[in-house]
Amino acid sequence: MNNILIVTIKDWNIKNYFKLKEKLYNEYNFHIIDNKEELTLDNIRKINPKYIFFPHWSWIIPEEIYLNYECILFHMTDLPYGRGGSPLQNLIMNKRYNTKISAIQVSKNLDEGDVYLKEDFDISKGSAGEIYKNISKIIFNKLIPKILKSNLEKKKQVGEIVTFKRRTPEESNLKLLNNITLDTLYDFIRMLDADGYPRAYFQISDLKIELKDIFFNGKTYEGKFEVKNNE
Repeated sequence: MNNILIVTIKDWNIKNYFKLKEKLYNEYNFHIIDNKEELTLDNIRKINPKYIFFPHWSWIIPEEIYLNYECILFHMTDLPYGRGGSPLQNLIMNKRYNTKISAIQVSKNLDEGDVYLKEDFDISKGSAGEIYKNISKIIFNKLIPKILKSNLEKKKQVGEIVTFKRRTPEESNLKLLNNITLDTLYDFIRMLDADGYPRAYFQISDLKIELKDIFFNGKTYEGKFEVKNNE
């Protein structure tokens, strides 16, 4: 049986990895690297995978790995539109709620690899954390199995190239928003609401107020906030 390697550190991906492994254990030998320090050529040689999948991976993949093994990552835009960092946040800021999950070959230049397949995806509702978990389900339930079971022909990216810039923590400050409406406030809070991400915030004197868990109750928006000393 072919060896398949999953490289991820996100809890939701690890949970879905074990479900996929259980589902396809008769067809493939699955392995996982869940610590970025263990992503080395020596470790991969021991596994000798047919494919290496990188769901929600934010670090540089060494050239010695992607030149010797078929490496596939997943990007939350209809490439070549939206190459670069912070795709979810940039999509929502641009009000592009209908997007695609692109499965692409890892390449030297960021997000420029050939495309295996794309899957439609709606980001009009839900927090960033919820959206990432939903993407993970699609990756493990649909995209990875389809790649494994089909002889997909990779295709060059076609269309206008639009590059996104990775957002900084300072850009989570609500004072940077122009022409604030209820809808733009809702989008801004939810797109930054995920573990490990700089949440939307505003400052009062030496206090920093972070906003999360926003939802519409039928009449108004509600949510939660945390107050901490600004550091």
